[in-house]
Amino acid sequence: MTNILITGGAGQLGSSLASKLASDKDVTVVVIDNLSTGKKSKVPKRDNVIFIKADVNDYNDIISIFSTFKFTYVFHYAAVVGVERTLSNPINVLRDIDGIKNVLSLSKNSGVKRVFYSSSSEVYGEPFEIPQNEKTTPLNSRLPYAIVKNVGEAFFKAYQKEYGLDYTIFRFFNTYGPAQSNDFVMPRFMRLALNNQPIPIYGEGSQTRSFCYIDDNVDTCINALKNNEYVNDVLNVGNDLEISILELAEKIVKITNSKSEIIFLPALKEGDMNRRCPDISKMKALLGRDLISIDEGIKLLVHKYQMDNKTSMSI
Repeated sequence: MTNILITGGAGQLGSSLASKLASDKDVTVVVIDNLSTGKKSKVPKRDNVIFIKADVNDYNDIISIFSTFKFTYVFHYAAVVGVERTLSNPINVLRDIDGIKNVLSLSKNSGVKRVFYSSSSEVYGEPFEIPQNEKTTPLNSRLPYAIVKNVGEAFFKAYQKEYGLDYTIFRFFNTYGPAQSNDFVMPRFMRLALNNQPIPIYGEGSQTRSFCYIDDNVDTCINALKNNEYVNDVLNVGNDLEISILELAEKIVKITNSKSEIIFLPALKEGDMNRRCPDISKMKALLGRDLISIDEGIKLLVHKYQMDNKTSMSI
């Protein structure tokens, strides 16, 4: 039996990863989350998935968990996320450094073979090359969230060099799916469009992003584990189709046959990078299949939201 820990496992990425990992009956998945932003309802209800409410930033909260389960692999996904949330709570963001140190220290001392770290596209800051390649030198962002992710990457590399603890760093670009919180752009636009409500956009909507469907993200991360790929390396995980926020809103309105009006708000003072688009050559080779297109992903979300509405109406 292989024991795998997922911190932050009640969020979109962690819960989706837990569900896929738990399809292997020889794996026990332990999910820990303090539920500050995650929801216990997202954690898959399976015999080989164990949920423990705990704060990874508190060493005493998690030391017994490591000693009890003797994990083979750890996915450290716990973090304060979301531009507005991280700008409003910079101290909480900085506390995530404690969680990084706790996970690495306990992993080193308990025989963990490899730790997988959820870094972010935010480490690239405002890009000076597109697409953004893993070898691009980051550290030109002033945002606390990006700085903490950079510090986290440095800790993982230092622990490998000093103690031989293997790692893989995932630099996640925008990932969406049915379990994503409504304060992120894709589900927010989707739900507004399905209700024919105005869709607000900051600035002119010319800022670009790329959107990765959750299945592509999870399958890539699991392949990195199972194929023993990108050990002590960095991997962009996202989609390389660059689309402006205005184009995204227009696409959602069209696909959902919505009557929503697109309205424009003043641009954000900070935190809204002009462009985001990764070089995912390494990811494509690892995934071994075509990525889910944004049109297909939107249609999958429409179907899920409609099914959820039918379920709630029948209760």
